[in-house]
Amino acid sequence: MTGTLVLAGTPIGEIADAPPRLATELAAADVIAAEDTRRLRRLTQALEVQPSGRIVSYFEGNEAARTPELAEALAGGARVLLVTDAGMPSVSDPGYRLVAAAVERGIKVTAVPGPSAVLTALAVSGLPVDRFCFEGFLPRKGGERRTRLREVADERRTLVYFEAPHRLDDTLAAMAEIFGADRRAAVCRELTKTYEEVKRGRLEELVPWAAEGVRGEITIVVEGAPSGPQDLGAEELVRRVRVREEAGERRKEAIAAVAADAGLPKREVFDAVVAAKNAAKTDPSEGK
Repeated sequence: MTGTLVLAGTPIGEIADAPPRLATELAAADVIAAEDTRRLRRLTQALEVQPSGRIVSYFEGNEAARTPELAEALAGGARVLLVTDAGMPSVSDPGYRLVAAAVERGIKVTAVPGPSAVLTALAVSGLPVDRFCFEGFLPRKGGERRTRLREVADERRTLVYFEAPHRLDDTLAAMAEIFGADRRAAVCRELTKTYEEVKRGRLEELVPWAAEGVRGEITIVVEGAPSGPQDLGAEELVRRVRVREEAGERRKEAIAAVAADAGLPKREVFDAVVAAKNAAKTDPSEGK
C-alpha cells in the first residue's frame, strides 16, 4: 500500500493565518520535507506542535537529489508532508519534482490549502482578477528580463510577478518601457506582515518611488494589455511596433499585430512608423 504526499501551505507573514489542518499534518506525518528546517522549527513552536516524524531538508540545492529518496518513502507507505518557507509548495518554490515523481508512481497527492502571496496580491491590487497569469521571478540579467517581458507585452490577462527589492526599480522601469508607461500596476510589499504596504499607480509613477529604496518580500501585479479600439498616439504605436521587432518579428508582421490589437487600420500604424523613421533621419537623436 502506497503512502500520500501532502503539500501544505504555510503563512506568508501572519502566523494566525496558518490553516487548522497544518498543525494536524505536522504532528502526524511520517516524513516532513522542509525548505528550511530552522523555519520549520519556528513554525512548529508557534503552533505548539511536536512532530513525530523524520525531518529532512528539501530546497532548490538538493531537490533533484532528494526527490528519489522521498518517492521511495511514499512508495513504501509513508505520509510525506512538504512545506516551504511561505505559501504553497511548488508555486515558485520546491515541490514540482516530487509531485511529478509521485504522480508517475500512482501515489496520491493532496494539499492543505493555505496562504498565497499570488492570490493575496491579486485580491488587494485593485486590478481585474477574473483572468490572470503568474510569471514568477523575472531573470536577473537586464537583457533576459526585457526579453521575457516582451513575450507578454500583449497579454490581456493581469500579470503577477515576484521580485527582489533591490531589483524592483529596474524591473518597473523595464515594464514601463515595454508595457507602456500608463499601464496600471500594484506593488505589494510584506503582505500580512507588520509593515504591509500596497503601492498602486501607473508604471511610470512607481519607478521613482521604488528608486528611493524598498525592503521586504515583493509581489508585483500588472494590468493586462488593453483590448479593442484604443486612442493611441503615433509615438505609442511606434513603440509597440519596436517592442515586437526587438522580440524577433518582421516589421510588416509587427505593424499588422499592433494595428489589430489597437483596432486600427494597418495603414495608420505604417504611416506612424514611416514618420518616426523620417524624423530620426532628420534628427539622429530621435532614433536613440
